[in-house]
Parts: sequence; structure tokens; C-alpha cells
Amino acid sequence: MLELFIPISVVSFSYDLSVSRTEGESVTLKCSYDSSSQYVYLFWYRQYPNRALQYLLLRGARSRSSNSNTADKRFASTASDSSTDLTVTVRLADTALYYCALRVGAQ
Repeated sequence: MLELFIPISVVSFSYDLSVSRTEGESVTLKCSYDSSSQYVYLFWYRQYPNRALQYLLLRGARSRSSNSNTADKRFASTASDSSTDLTVTVRLADTALYYCALRVGAQ
């Protein structure tokens, strides 16, 4: 399941299906997208089994924002005009499904 918030634009996504790392290592998850909008906002979530989605962070893509809004400094994000990456310094408790989502804003 991939959560999308798309009021105006047509987008497509591609992403890695599965990755494994040892505790203490870093892992980078990549999510690619295609949208013609200049107002793209990227979200990352995770979901533990039988639990609701947990918000991790939000960042602007084409707004050229270099800041990602997250309280946990183990999570970092970069974004370009066509992809977003989530880098995590792994703990055992991070074993979960991770989702990227995109919201296209109005001008």
C-alpha cells in the first residue's frame, strides 16, 4: 500500500521493496516520483504490524527546502526533483514497513 495525497497532479512512484541492515548501520531508502508541479511535499511514514501509520518526517522537494521536519535525529532526508531518500541509523525497533507519500500543493 502506498499513501498518496494528490489533489491536482498525476504522479508515479517507484521504490525498493526490501532492505536489511545490522543494528548501528545506516540504511537509505529511496522513493522516486514523477510530477510536473512546482509545489511538491514529501512525507515518510513507517508502520509496525497491526499498528497505524507513524509519521516520520516532511520535507519540500522543489521548494528547494533543505530542512526536514523530524524530531528524531536518526532520520535524515534528501530530495531532488524526482526522488526522496530517507536515511536511518538502524535500531532493532526500526524493523517495520516504510512508506513515502507525496502531496502536490496549490500555487
